[in-house]
Amino acid sequence: MSAIRLLVLGAVRQHGRAHGYQVRSDLEYWGAHEWSNAKPGSIYHALKQMAKQGLLRAHEVAPSTAGGPPRTEYEVTERGTREYLTLLRESLTAYDQKPDALSAALGFMVDLLRAEVVALLRERVRRIEEWRASVTEHYTPEGGPERLGHIGEIMNHWVFTADTGAEWTRALVARIEGGAYTFAGEGEPFVGVLADGRENPYTAR
Repeated sequence: MSAIRLLVLGAVRQHGRAHGYQVRSDLEYWGAHEWSNAKPGSIYHALKQMAKQGLLRAHEVAPSTAGGPPRTEYEVTERGTREYLTLLRESLTAYDQKPDALSAALGFMVDLLRAEVVALLRERVRRIEEWRASVTEHYTPEGGPERLGHIGEIMNHWVFTADTGAEWTRALVARIEGGAYTFAGEGEPFVGVLADGRENPYTAR
């Protein structure tokens, strides 16, 4: 799954209605242009494509007094909300995706109920452990990678990644169960967007 759809839908949803530059600024503020494909061209393309697909509704806003073409603002439709929540849940659960999908999901996980996030992350651990078991059917970590030649380092890396991924996920579950963060239905969550008029220090150059 490309993280760009989740990132753009989530960013628009946080504002209610947002134009392309707002979405770009928010994602750059998160550093998403460094760890995902959320580059300016990709963001604007995703906005237009998802509007065509009925996931976003486009509104043409009158130009400013300084002139220029009308600005387009977007809001998430009901269909877009369903798509957003599906992508969010999949990204919290799956282990076999690029890191950008998980990073995007972590940024929006508070849009779900606390208990559901815990359940999704536990499912992630289960899948990681299942994948690790399939690797160790052919590779015994205790024996070291050398007996398979340098190719053994590939499976050694897989096992290390599985172990560290599971450990990190369990620690996150413990923090969430311990009361960290404000999830859906619990009050006003932290919203990591730029305040109006504040300059973005992380703008891509």
